[in-house]
Amino acid sequence: MRKTLLMSTVIAALAAPVIAPAAAFAQASTATGAVGGAAVGAVVGGPVGAVVGGVVGAGVGAAAEPPQEVRTYVMKERRPSVRMEQEVVVGRQLPPSVTLYDIPQNSEYEYTVVNDRRVIVEPKTRKVVYIVE
Repeated sequence: MRKTLLMSTVIAALAAPVIAPAAAFAQASTATGAVGGAAVGAVVGGPVGAVVGGVVGAGVGAAAEPPQEVRTYVMKERRPSVRMEQEVVVGRQLPPSVTLYDIPQNSEYEYTVVNDRRVIVEPKTRKVVYIVE
């Protein structure tokens, strides 16, 4: 029992630095999150770590992906692309000079086009939460 508890504590301590960035910059489906989490967990903690990592990864993937209707709407809309020198990545905050556009019937997200890439943004923080590919 003591060995199992120690192993769980070690897995959690080793996995946290790997999982935390994934949570902050996750852009994946639930399946991708589960696979990625399982792979990281397996490296860190063997079979038990793979199970724990898969569950955590699936949760991160599910939380990070805007609903399909939001992604579909963003793909259909035509907006001019804004140029930025910085690479557009999930988690990066867009400057105030970048115009964000509303998504009808969804106040949780807004969108824009940066460097010819359609991005879905959290309006309050202006952080990119999803890049539509």
